[in-house]
Amino acid sequence: MSKLLHKLERLADKIPEGYQHARATTIGLLNPNRRHDEPEEQRNDMIRAEINASHRFISFADERSQNFVKWHVDGHDYMYALSEMLESAREAIFILDWWLTPELYLRRPPAYKEQWRLDRILKRKAEQGVKIYVVVYKEVTQTMSMSSHHTKVALEALHPNIACMRHPDHIGSKDDVEFWSHHEKVVVVDNHRACIGGLDLCFGRWDTNNHPLADVHPTNFAETLFPGQDYNNARVLDFKNVDQYVNSTISNLDTPRMPWHDVHMTLCGPAVLDIVQHFTERWNEVKKRKYRTDARYDWLALPHDVEASPNEAVVRHPHREQWHHMGRKFKQRFHRHFDENYPEEEEDPEAYKASPQGTCRVQVVRSVSDWSHGVLTERSIQNAYIQLIREANHYIYIENQFFISSVDGSGQVKNTIAGALVERIIRAHQSGTKFKVVVVIPEVPGFAGNVKDESSLRIIMAAQYRTINRGGASIYEELRKQAIEPTDYIRFYHLRGYDRINAPYASYISQIEERSGVKIQQAMVALARQFVGETMDGPDSFKEVSVVLPSSSFTTEPAVAGTKNELKTAKYPLPQSVEEAQQIIERFQHGADELRSDEDVSDSVAQHMLRDQTTLYDEKWLGTPEEELFAYVSELVYIHSKVMIVDDRRVIMGSANINDRSQKGDGDSEIALVVEDEDMIETRMDGQPYMASRFAATLRRQLYKEHLGLIPPQVCEGPQEQVTEYMRPAPIPNPDQIGTREDDAVADPLSDETNGLWNDTAKRNSEIFTEAFRPVPTNFIRSWDAYEAYVPKVQTDHAVPDITLDRLKERLSQVRGSLVECPLDFLIDQKDFVDGPEWRGLNPTLPIYI
Repeated sequence: MSKLLHKLERLADKIPEGYQHARATTIGLLNPNRRHDEPEEQRNDMIRAEINASHRFISFADERSQNFVKWHVDGHDYMYALSEMLESAREAIFILDWWLTPELYLRRPPAYKEQWRLDRILKRKAEQGVKIYVVVYKEVTQTMSMSSHHTKVALEALHPNIACMRHPDHIGSKDDVEFWSHHEKVVVVDNHRACIGGLDLCFGRWDTNNHPLADVHPTNFAETLFPGQDYNNARVLDFKNVDQYVNSTISNLDTPRMPWHDVHMTLCGPAVLDIVQHFTERWNEVKKRKYRTDARYDWLALPHDVEASPNEAVVRHPHREQWHHMGRKFKQRFHRHFDENYPEEEEDPEAYKASPQGTCRVQVVRSVSDWSHGVLTERSIQNAYIQLIREANHYIYIENQFFISSVDGSGQVKNTIAGALVERIIRAHQSGTKFKVVVVIPEVPGFAGNVKDESSLRIIMAAQYRTINRGGASIYEELRKQAIEPTDYIRFYHLRGYDRINAPYASYISQIEERSGVKIQQAMVALARQFVGETMDGPDSFKEVSVVLPSSSFTTEPAVAGTKNELKTAKYPLPQSVEEAQQIIERFQHGADELRSDEDVSDSVAQHMLRDQTTLYDEKWLGTPEEELFAYVSELVYIHSKVMIVDDRRVIMGSANINDRSQKGDGDSEIALVVEDEDMIETRMDGQPYMASRFAATLRRQLYKEHLGLIPPQVCEGPQEQVTEYMRPAPIPNPDQIGTREDDAVADPLSDETNGLWNDTAKRNSEIFTEAFRPVPTNFIRSWDAYEAYVPKVQTDHAVPDITLDRLKERLSQVRGSLVECPLDFLIDQKDFVDGPEWRGLNPTLPIYI
């Protein structure tokens, strides 16, 4: 009875809190327009609307010249550049992120780069007096696994100078938000340099241009690139319990990681002020709603100096004066008084380059609304996409995580980027001018499971096919209504890679275990202890580590293509010190001393998809042929980029996907840059002399070269990595590759030679992967009945059962780059795939997916 009374007392204590949450939710429901109904609020909205209307794309920000903008392809280069930027900070760091992992290594291998873990960098800067402000998306914990709670607790425990906000609340507040997220990926350092693009600072994003699928190093654990949960395959299993960041979610001994392709920018110049304005507005809005009385969270002032630049639109900002008086201020160097001096420009001219910074004209665009930003809906990103497409003269290149759009906005999907593409292609056809659109998207959305059984995968893929070529009002169908062959103008592609996992268990690793007395899983746990760090800067519960066991503990049923793997795990105690952990690893590695050396065996062979000096046939294997056949794996290269390049002159890049969530404005909050470089280079377009902008043309060429395998492999190993200009932040320029043979091969995106190289490579690679691995989707599956018959009965991502090792190596040696064709006939005979009830408005959760 006493226990029951105690429980009732605890319940009674919670009633006032529960009442307050219910009351707040009720207020929000009854008055959703409460921030825009008073006369002063309406005046403020009118001022913002007038400012936006005076700018291109109806954006809050105007175009700004003399910026230096630099592209970074894939996480390896961007995160190294970011580490330099963060290390240079003197006053303030601002971060907006969808997911931020404090334990993310920005430089690798981690064993040699302990001080370059994100939380350790931020702690170091905070101790030097730098103020650090972070806003992360507060996820719906029932369906998502990012643990923003861990992010906030871990960061704020580092130092009082670090403040981390989580937003939005999903229940029990006046501003309950069910579907939408904060999706920006922004870093600003000292109001002077900034980063914008597709890369979150979280697990799963760091990757090299090689896009390796394997990361097993039997006799040199220090070369591990993807520690703990950073070795992930979201197609097999999503992240879970990410605060336990050294736990594994899949076995790296036989399951490939899902490689991650992305693009990001670093920049310096006056456009940074607009990025800071966006951050400041978000920060102050969230503080007003959630942290108004908490002294840890400063009010922030806008960075602009309106006395030095009285014609700035921000002069009219409704809250500028109030924030100026109450907010913390940080130095800016773009609006300058005549006699103003900045000693850091002489002390560190790379980080604090004096004006003019560069040659790029930049405009910041965004998707924001009342829930996300406290303003009326702005959809300047969608406006920019549509206008840039309509104004295109020759060519459009798109890389995006999604491709969900509408030709007219009349159905369930409302954004009309697809309509702009159709309109522009029809005009090109009518005028008889050559015009092409190339779109590169993931083979499958990055969610665990198979297309047939997982509703989220099925709905998203259906939405994309409804955009592309079926459902009654797709791009291809609308063009065919005008007697236009769509593939003459617009084509779709994916990326896919292969690798070989160096884990011959029966012939090698099991013998090392026997001789050393250490299981390989124990050695992996010891390595995890090194990642945790000498000071155990992790959760108090880090007493043991969960490790996923290899395939002997798997079911042998078909996996991602068919049914899910059933993973079995084992738990091992975490060594009490780094010294003890090192001893365990050394014992395991010395177990191979009397067996054989492993130095001649590559731990990854993905580099052979690129312009390597050796071939797959040069790779040694010292296990059995059966083990080598099992070691080969393939996986989609997940495209997370959000970029469009028009005419090799204009670029829009940022956090926004091509779907309603990102483009409508009142869904996910997003930010992007429209970049137009005034540094022009001589080139050719459709064989004719042409002037392209350096930023746009070099970015598009670099992406082409990576996807076609025309760049050298990217080596990331050992304690001393060669630092290239690609890895340095703005304003240090990328290497000039113009005029090289590989660059010339892709310089003209309309030439028959470039298009032949692109399409022939995609076709050949598709045929090879189909023969060797039978990935899904494929044109061979036109219905669910064919799906069941086609999917190979093998472990996830491994070779088909009827191929020989010699044939497999012969075919894979012919793969160049990772480009493959998009199978436009996948499930084309399965009419209910794209014509289900959700497309007739009968699924209230559809907006979550589109």
